[in-house]
Amino acid sequence: MNYRVPAFLLAFALTAPAALLARADTSALPSAATLDQATTSKLVYGLLSDSRYAYRPRPLDAATSQDVFKRYLESLDSGKQFFTREDVERFAPLAERTGAAIRSGELDPAFQVFAVYRQRVSERVAYARRLLRQEPDFTSNERFDYDRKDVPWATSAELDELWRKSVKNDWLRLRLAGKPAADIRKTLDKRYATLLKSVNEVKGEDVFSFFMNAYTRAVDPHTDYFTPRTAENFNQAMSLSLEGIGAQLQRQDDVVVIREIIAGGPASVDGTLKPGDRIVGVGQGRSGPVEDVIGWRIDDVVAKIRGAKDTQVRLEFIPAAEGLDGKHRMVTLTRQKVRLAEQAAKGETMTIPGAAGEPARRIGVVKLPTFYQDFEGRRRNASDYASATRDVARLLAGFKADKLDGVVLDLRNNGGGSLDEAIELTGLFIEQGPVVQVRESGGRVTVNSDRNPAVAWDGPLAVLINRGSASASEIFAGAIQDYGRGLVIGETTFGKGTVQNVVPLDRWPASEKERFGQVKLTIAQFFRVSGSSTQHKGVVPDLAFPASVDASEFGESTYDNALPWTRIAAVPHTQYGNFAPILPKLETRHAARIRGDREFQWWEEDVQQFRTEAEKKYVSLNEAERRAERDRQDAQRKQRQEVRRQLGLPLDPLADDGSDDGLTGNERDIVKDAAREKAAEKRPDPLLKESASILADAVNLLEKDRPLSAQVLPQSTGPGRWAD
Repeated sequence: MNYRVPAFLLAFALTAPAALLARADTSALPSAATLDQATTSKLVYGLLSDSRYAYRPRPLDAATSQDVFKRYLESLDSGKQFFTREDVERFAPLAERTGAAIRSGELDPAFQVFAVYRQRVSERVAYARRLLRQEPDFTSNERFDYDRKDVPWATSAELDELWRKSVKNDWLRLRLAGKPAADIRKTLDKRYATLLKSVNEVKGEDVFSFFMNAYTRAVDPHTDYFTPRTAENFNQAMSLSLEGIGAQLQRQDDVVVIREIIAGGPASVDGTLKPGDRIVGVGQGRSGPVEDVIGWRIDDVVAKIRGAKDTQVRLEFIPAAEGLDGKHRMVTLTRQKVRLAEQAAKGETMTIPGAAGEPARRIGVVKLPTFYQDFEGRRRNASDYASATRDVARLLAGFKADKLDGVVLDLRNNGGGSLDEAIELTGLFIEQGPVVQVRESGGRVTVNSDRNPAVAWDGPLAVLINRGSASASEIFAGAIQDYGRGLVIGETTFGKGTVQNVVPLDRWPASEKERFGQVKLTIAQFFRVSGSSTQHKGVVPDLAFPASVDASEFGESTYDNALPWTRIAAVPHTQYGNFAPILPKLETRHAARIRGDREFQWWEEDVQQFRTEAEKKYVSLNEAERRAERDRQDAQRKQRQEVRRQLGLPLDPLADDGSDDGLTGNERDIVKDAAREKAAEKRPDPLLKESASILADAVNLLEKDRPLSAQVLPQSTGPGRWAD
């Protein structure tokens, strides 16, 4: 039977603080906040609604209470596939109590709603697993509408229909991948059971975090609450380092599996552990008891493995080659500080062939995924603290020694990071001067400047951006554009023009250990030296590539409570160049070149196809139609690879592995999936190549046309120097 709670019992559960839905799977979930969580709730309220810390504090009134509650429901059920319309209507009294609950720390409404959510997930999973008994009919012309962002909450009967189509789509994907019916049933039954298991593993601290973040996001899109554990993860991501064994882990079924060994870490140096090995037990020190960690959440296992530098951890594991029933083995590792080099700045050199008698140009490329900085290491004045600026400076020194003709700084999908790093990185390319203006909530404007007169690279420069370039990326790209220091190429950026600061909540109760977490809150708005804000509008490139993502679907402008665009007064700054006179010539060359660039043409075709499919917001559930589309994509991929061979172009390492396998990430072979991820980094990148070609064009045009060079670079004193 599909278990349903009688309406009168559900209504009672939603109005009585102590009453929760009684099911075996929900018995471990608390019904109220702990004392520490209650204190934290009051502290967060003090920061965001009852102080001047926040740039735009929001009173926790009736309207805000409703908004917080709405966001909480959406954080749990963003696809509106679990809660019913009746559930949401019965939640109305809880929505009204949200503000009072946050102010007082009596957060039972959050736990009551989550208990209902857990119950609904249990019901939906049971329904989905029953649907697997009968193979669906794939000859009808049904479709699955997967975009449910703006649809109203559904009735139970409507959810039945939604889930029937969702299961049908899951089945069809595996069927198209060549899986037999028996394997499909087994895979999907396990997938849905795993979904329920993951929800049942949610702890009280998770529910509290979900609810607090619904509140923070009601204030503005970039304010977040971090539990002590998530705060630690955030700090590690910013510092590109952690103290542990140096292994990337992933949970598969009930076991934590090693996905990748990080080069230079203790696990790599020891050499015993390999990708695919399963960790089944963890012991502290050389003699501490080994705890069985099978079935544990991955974050709990990670917390056991991580630890202070120079301490030991013992791991019980099963080698990948021996299967789940293989012999258990032990390894003892000494934890060390591990540098997460994958997210660090990387450099490469591209040779752009000359045309029409022009010389070939060697262009250095810097790929910067984030503006990272080890804040703690910098505070300690450590000599080796992680810094995006330091790493880029080393790469630029190498480019300079190699006498390269120009540099492209690739900031695609760089979501930002440290404001200080954005300022200091800009300073590598300009002499002393303002970089960004910061306006606080009271209206005071501070000009943040580069005060180091040294320039690490004074030659030709281009900055490559896309819609995923945000915050610190926009500060840097905007400053380079305002100074006329280099060309900005790509797509209009994200449009995040606000500054956040991390506030430890333990500072007020003067806690001896981390108990209350941290809040990353918006404290200011930044403006370019030209006075313009990047908020909403972003940085508009000098030379634009076709937009890969529609601005109505991704970016600051999609947030309903984002700050509006505005501007303030400009500040005096050096104008190294004005690229307007050369842009038409660069556009003409660019247009002519991409007409013969197969990879760029294919990229444009793929972007258009992606946007066409995204606008549909549904997929067909007709097998013949889906198979025809799959065959078309496979044939296109093979045809493109053959053209690459004929033209002597670099091959796509994923061309033979591009079809949808119908699996989710944790259902695939972890070792093969990690290898595929690495291979993807070597795929042809026509946008980067074209950016380097545009910069090479600029170098050639300015070098041979001195009157044009004097117009574009009025301060330059010699060829190849753009920052005199």
